[in-house]
Amino acid sequence: MAQRTKVTIPYLREKRAQGKPITMLTAYDFPIADIEEEIGIDIILCGDSLGMTVYGFSGTTPVTMELMIPHSAAVKRAAPNSFVIGDMPFMSYQASNELAVLNAGRFLQESGVDGVKLEGGEEMAERVRAISRAGISVMGHIGLTPQSVSALGGFKARGRDATGALKLINDARILEESGAFSILLEAIPSEIGQIITERAGIPIIGIGAGPHTDGQVLVVHDALGFFKGHKAKFVKQYCNLNDIIRNALQEYKKDVENKGYPAAEHDYGIDPVVLQEIKSKLK
Repeated sequence: MAQRTKVTIPYLREKRAQGKPITMLTAYDFPIADIEEEIGIDIILCGDSLGMTVYGFSGTTPVTMELMIPHSAAVKRAAPNSFVIGDMPFMSYQASNELAVLNAGRFLQESGVDGVKLEGGEEMAERVRAISRAGISVMGHIGLTPQSVSALGGFKARGRDATGALKLINDARILEESGAFSILLEAIPSEIGQIITERAGIPIIGIGAGPHTDGQVLVVHDALGFFKGHKAKFVKQYCNLNDIIRNALQEYKKDVENKGYPAAEHDYGIDPVVLQEIKSKLK
């Protein structure tokens, strides 16, 4: 396979300028990230969604930097040429600019990611500005922001009324002015996604934001049917790994119970003369 070109921010901007869709997926471990690197996914997000997909939490707020960094490092080792983003977990950036810069810096130093993502619009502009000024690439995230679902009333679409839509449009403008290299829009009407994308000068990525954004992202467990949790309206499932894995493991269980595994072909074997020698010495 030919060596991939390293995905950079200028590369992503060029794709946007040429009208070529940007591809983005989550990954939380080496094997999945390795496949995403192999097929040429542009951006890989090690998301705090691992709280639900990997650790079984009911949401993302229990996720910490101590969880995010090793997972992000594994993803980056597998995908040196994709643009890998580490998700800033809950309360790793909200309290102060200093804390935000410190934790964003930890991400780069300890995991090697190319940039970080944080949630929030105008209220997080100072954080985005501070992290950007520290030389760290920041992706914004507005619309449905999972870290704030309790305050916002649950996992619901945003921007479906005039006030909410205008806030999203304003938030996107302010995040770009604050130094965000890209913005993720989650669970908003496609018409609002289109307005934000047309007004922006940076790549806009959508997850449930319609077809007019510069790129799309999905949680890889949702795309692969490898998660039993809530399935959002915007999810397209490309296979059902739950069924595939379940069937395979049931076959294994049956094989062991019926003494069909291990079979002769799985045995390392030993020279009969050596075996006889061993047995003679045991007498």
